[in-house]
Amino acid sequence: MRWVGKRWLALGCVCGAVAASWGVSGCDVLSSSGDDDKPIMVGTADPVKTLDPAGAYDAGSWGLYSNIFQSLLTFTPAAPKPVPDAAKKCGFTSDELLTYVCELRSGLRFTSGRDITAQDVKFSFDRIVAIHDPGGPMPLLNSLKSVEAKGANKVVFHLSSADATFPYKIATGAGSIVDREKYSASKLRTGDDVVGSGPYVLKKYEHEKIAELRSNSRYKGALKDTGKPVTVRYFKDAEKLRDAWKKRNVDVAARQLPSAYLKSLSPSDSSVRVMNNPGATTGNLAFNVRTGSAMKNPAARRAIAAVVDRGELISIAHSRTVDSLYSLIPKGVTGHSTAFYDAYPKPSPDRARRILRDAGITTPVNFTMAYPSGSAAKAEGAELKAQLEETGLFKVTFNQYDWNTFQNGFNKGAYDAYGIIWYPDFLDADTFISPLVGAESTLHNGYSNAKVDGLIRDTQKSPQRERVVGDFREIQRIVAHDVPLLPLWQGKDTVVSKDSISGTQFLSEGTGMWRLWELDRI
Repeated sequence: MRWVGKRWLALGCVCGAVAASWGVSGCDVLSSSGDDDKPIMVGTADPVKTLDPAGAYDAGSWGLYSNIFQSLLTFTPAAPKPVPDAAKKCGFTSDELLTYVCELRSGLRFTSGRDITAQDVKFSFDRIVAIHDPGGPMPLLNSLKSVEAKGANKVVFHLSSADATFPYKIATGAGSIVDREKYSASKLRTGDDVVGSGPYVLKKYEHEKIAELRSNSRYKGALKDTGKPVTVRYFKDAEKLRDAWKKRNVDVAARQLPSAYLKSLSPSDSSVRVMNNPGATTGNLAFNVRTGSAMKNPAARRAIAAVVDRGELISIAHSRTVDSLYSLIPKGVTGHSTAFYDAYPKPSPDRARRILRDAGITTPVNFTMAYPSGSAAKAEGAELKAQLEETGLFKVTFNQYDWNTFQNGFNKGAYDAYGIIWYPDFLDADTFISPLVGAESTLHNGYSNAKVDGLIRDTQKSPQRERVVGDFREIQRIVAHDVPLLPLWQGKDTVVSKDSISGTQFLSEGTGMWRLWELDRI
C-alpha cells in the first residue's frame, strides 16, 4: 500500500484540479514551539492519490495518513506487532478469532475539537465498506462482517471468518479514524480540508506539490512526542527528486530515487547519511486474466514466466540495487519460498514456444503492457519488452501513464499486463498474498482460485504464523502455476539525508507507514 501497498505502490510512483491551500482554523491546534522551528524538508516521488482514507490504498497516501490520521492500533520500529494508539487496549474475545474488541483511550479529540467516540470508529469502517472505492482499502477488510459501537468507548468488530491478522489490518491506513460529522457516509470527501487526530495537523496542502505538517497538540496515543515541523515536497519523478536532493533543496529524500544514483553514492561522504533498511518491497508484473485480454489463457502467462531473465532485468533496469525474487512472499518474511524458480528455473524461449504451441496459441502473441511514469518504470518496461520480443514469440505495445490514469486503467482492465511495486501493509506473509491473489484482489485483474481463497482463510485462523508456512507455500505453488502475476525483484528501503538530520533509520521499514515524527535536527 501499501497498491496496491497497497497500501500499494506502482513502479516509478505509487500511487498521484488545481489544489487550493488552506489554513487550520484555531491556532491552538498547532504546537507553538513547533511553529518557531524551521520545518524539515522531506522529498518524495510517491504522490498522494486522495486525502480521504476510504479512497486510497497506495504508499504515498498511506504515508501521509499515518501522520495526520489515527488508527486504533499502530506499529512501532521496535516490533512488527501492532500496539494500541487511539485504543487503550484491544483483543479477541475467544480462540475462534471472530470477535475483536477495542476500548478507546480517554480524552481523544479530532483537530476540529470534537471528542472521538466509538461511533466515529464504527462510522470510519462502515463508510469504507459502503463506498467500496476500487482504489480504496476494502481488500484488507474482506473478513469484516460488521462493526458495533457499545457506549462511547467500546468498539466491537464481528468477523465473517477467523482472521488472526485483523489487528494488523486495522493498524494501517485502512483503520484511519475520521470525524462522522465532517465526512460523508456514502461518498469520498473532496478538497484539502482534513479532520484527523494523528500526531500532525495538515496546515497546508497542494496536490502533487507540498504538504505542510505541524505538531498536533491534541494528539493522545502511543507516541510521547509528536515531532518537529515537517514539509513534504512531492516531485513528478525520481529524476526531479534526485535533482532537488543534489541541490540540497530537501533535507531528506525518501522513496523513488533513481537506482543508478543510489549506486553512485559514496560511503565516504560524511555530509550525507544513507540509510538502507532491509526491505520487503516487491516488484511484479501483473496480468489481466479477464475475458478479452491477450493474457486470459494461462499458457500465455506461463510462457512469459519461462522467458523473463531477472538477472538481466535487475542489471539493466535497476543497476543491481535490487535482488531477484521468485516468490510472492519476499526473503526475510516467514513463508518465503522459491515457487517460481522451481516452476521456471531458467529463461528458456524453447520451453515458452512449446507451452504456446501445446495450447494452440498463435505467435507472436500481441499484448499491451503499462507502467506508470518514471525512469525506473521506463527502464523496466523497455527491458521486459526487449526480452520478450527477442524470442519472436511476443509483440509488446508498451506505454506509460500518470498515476491516476494508470490506476484507473488497470482497475477497468485496460491493459493486458502492468508493472506494480508492492509495499507491504505490515510484515506478515498475509499482506503479500491476500490483497494480491485472494478475493477482492487489489490488482483488479480478474484472477480467482477457490483453493487459494480456502488456504488464505486457513492461514488466517492461526495466531502462530510459523504454523501456517506450509499453506503459504502451497498458495505460492498454485500461483506459480496460474501466473496471475510474476514476481520480479525485491528492494531495500533507502533514505538519504543531510548529516544534520537524525531519525531516518526509523522513518520506514518498507511498509506504508511513514514516521515523520522521528525526524529531528542534530
